[in-house]
Order: sequence, then structure tokens, then C-alpha cells
Amino acid sequence: MAEVSQLQVETAIKEYVDPYLEKDLVSTKAVRDIRIEDGRVMVDVVLGYPAKGHAETLAQALRERIRRIEGVEDVEVNVSWKIASHAVQRNLKPLKNVRNIIAVASGKGGVGKSTVAVNLALALSAEGANVGILDADIYGPSQPRMLGIQGKPESKDGRSLEPMVSYHLQAMSIGFLIDEETPMIWRGPMVTQALQQLLNETNWKDLDYLVIDLPPGTGDTQLTLAQQVPVSGAIIVTTPQDIALLDARKGLKMFQKVEVPVLGVVENMSIHICSKCGHEEHIFGEGGGRRLAEQYGVELLGALPLDASIRESTDGGKPTVVADPEGRIAQMYREIARRAAAKLSLQAKDYSARFPQIMIQNT
Repeated sequence: MAEVSQLQVETAIKEYVDPYLEKDLVSTKAVRDIRIEDGRVMVDVVLGYPAKGHAETLAQALRERIRRIEGVEDVEVNVSWKIASHAVQRNLKPLKNVRNIIAVASGKGGVGKSTVAVNLALALSAEGANVGILDADIYGPSQPRMLGIQGKPESKDGRSLEPMVSYHLQAMSIGFLIDEETPMIWRGPMVTQALQQLLNETNWKDLDYLVIDLPPGTGDTQLTLAQQVPVSGAIIVTTPQDIALLDARKGLKMFQKVEVPVLGVVENMSIHICSKCGHEEHIFGEGGGRRLAEQYGVELLGALPLDASIRESTDGGKPTVVADPEGRIAQMYREIARRAAAKLSLQAKDYSARFPQIMIQNT
């Protein structure tokens, strides 16, 4: 019987290009161990992004390729993931207990950014990550209603807040601290200060990702936040129509200026499917998100339909990803989540936590 070599196994694994990393698993250092015993091959794969919905497909693809090697009798592939902390803007330090902050932004209101943000956070959680969401829209906080959370957060020490929890998601919003119908008549500096407090004075617990639902627009508040919050990556939400795309470009450029990597674009309300006859119609135009992504060299993470069930479930406090977890739209969100997280996993990592603090004392 032919003896199987490690090089043969590596070569077989290299034939498979991961659809989310868009690279092979050997060059991305995802293959951690290869053991060969009498025709039995065992492979350990550790991804840098959560992939509960993709792990078995990946394992099966590798098993098929390795079995073709002469002399291989049995193959075992173990797929897991470990999410690292990634680099943030210069002069900023990552947040304690938060490995990565992902900002979800739009150049203008009305494109469904908050709905995308909450479903993205829930999708990352469904894929196997510890996730939190910060509702940074001080003037129009919507996450408390979307997550079906009522009540006020606790403060055990009188200084910091405990995050509210819904569907395994840690959440914080100004909406938990004020009445739903109370208008916030605040100027920009007050808004920025309130957000810094919500971000820094919440006791986030071991988060892989904190999704920040940014207020719409590209004004002073958004720019200040982009400069002061340690963000690992941003996602731009737009609709296909030209007016929305114009403003989405501004949001994209703003993040580029403050050196925040843009993970990609999500095109929301890309197509309307009639609930009565199934007719498909591009109400807001077609292909705008793809053109924007191509123009700026970023990825189109996904296109979501204009669907009444998304609004109904989110308004009812049970967003689509948890309301219909096996449904087509929930799977779209999970696909977007895997794409965004995989894109982030290829970026530079943050090693500051590994270096010891050097203290000089006079003795």
C-alpha cells in the first residue's frame, strides 16, 4: 500500500478555495494539524471566522479531496474557529472584553440600516460567535423595540451598566434609559459624550464582535465616532437607488479617511417579490450596490429583498434571523455575516494584549 505524505494531503487541501476567505486554507494558515496513521488522515482546521452553517460543507469538501490520494483509507476533518482581535485606528486601543467592533453605517436614513445591523449581529451569533450590539442612534434608538427588550439596565457599582440580553445578544441603547416617546434635544458634543459612555461604561462580557448601529449620515457626530471608537471594520448599507448610493459613497469615504477598513457593502431592498403572484421587480433600481462596491474596490457582501416579513418580524421584537431561522432571508443574513467576518479575519491582528505592561519604579 502506498504511503501517504503530509505534502500530498496539503496539496489536496490547497485545491479547495474557501468561498468566504476566497483563498485556500493552507495559505491562510487555517490548517493547524495533519496526522497520518496507517492510511488514516486526521486534519484540524481552525477558521478565523464563525462558521457553524458552513463547517460541515467545508469538512465534506476536504474529505472528498483527501480520499482521492492513493493509500488513504479513512479521513477525519475537524472544523472549529477562533476569533482574534484585529487592528484598529492608530492612537486608539481596543475595548476591554471586546475583540472586534464592526460599525454598520449608511449615508442617509431610511435604507434599513438598523434592521440589517440587528440581523447581522444575530446571524454572527447563530454562526457561533459571542456578539453584542450598541445602538448609537441617540435621536432615534430602535434596537430596544427590535430586540423586544423592556426595562432598564442594572448598575452593580453605580458607575457602569450591565448590558441587556435578548436572543443571546448583549445590547445597550440610550433607548433603555429614556422613555420611548421622549425626544432627545441634544447638540452634537452631548451626543458624542453619551455614546462614549454607553460604549466604555457597559460591562461587555467576552465579545468576539460588537456591532455598532451608527446614526445615519456623515456629519460631525459620525466623523467624531469614527475617529474615537476603536473600529476593526465597517459595513455600508445602501439601497440600489442613485440618491442612496450618493450618500453611501460619502459614508464609505469617511471610513477610508479615518483608516477604518470597509468590509463591504450590503444592498438592502434590492428586489421586491410580490406576495400574491411572485412577480419580481427592482423598485429602487438595479445593481447599484455592486457598482458602488466595484468602484471602491470593496466587496458586495449581499443583496437583501424588500420583504414585508422582515419589517413585521423586526417591528414585533423578533428579527428575521430568530423569527424564521431556517428561512431564505435568515440564510442570506448568515451568508453576509460569514462573508464580513471572513473578510475581517484576513486583516492585521492586534497584538497589544500579548505584550506585558512595563512599569518603572524607583526603589
